[in-house]
Amino acid sequence: MLPIQWSAVAPGIFGKLFGGSSRQGTGDEFVPGEKISRRSTGFNEFIRAISREEGLKVLDLGSTSPANITFMTGLGHKFHQEDVLRSATDKALVIPNGDGGTTIDVHRYFDENLDFEREEFDAVMFWDLADFLPEPLVKPLIERIQVAMKPGGILFALFHTKDAGPDAPFYRFNIASKDTLELQPARAFRLQRIFNNRHVENLFREYSSIKFFLGRDNIREVLVIR
Repeated sequence: MLPIQWSAVAPGIFGKLFGGSSRQGTGDEFVPGEKISRRSTGFNEFIRAISREEGLKVLDLGSTSPANITFMTGLGHKFHQEDVLRSATDKALVIPNGDGGTTIDVHRYFDENLDFEREEFDAVMFWDLADFLPEPLVKPLIERIQVAMKPGGILFALFHTKDAGPDAPFYRFNIASKDTLELQPARAFRLQRIFNNRHVENLFREYSSIKFFLGRDNIREVLVIR
């Protein structure tokens, strides 16, 4: 799947970019209705960190959001989009695991996705993807992102707490303001696992620092510095 990248976006172009049946995801995938507004201390710090200069390169790994494109290009940044969870559902990636079951072809996934240069990005919006991705992809994805981030670059992630429950909904995260996210429910994906703080620290053990923020909605916010 080819990534989407903008440094500037014309106001009338969204219909062409997001129409049809693209694997980037539109149509009835997202539940119609009012979005949930969520204040975020961690995201506010993320935005403060990347607002000190223009021309940074920002990577969004979540579901395609015109609001995120508009917000980041409005800050003067270059915006790069890859919907990693949607690309992970490609049926062509499913292979036998040798025990009568199936698994994900990790090598093929990374051959076809996330083809980044070393130290390419200043900031990454990872959202809550680690909780929903197939298990074989989680650690390799974190490692791939580390290589693609510049030293001192910043990553924002979300993790469900143990109280979230197995039926916790999947959302598209739309940036409403520097400290507020709008969460749009989606039908497609189910929670796969819960990471505690130690698990999260282990995921990012090769990064230079990590900071946690605990929300009141069974979500743990995380800022990681490369």
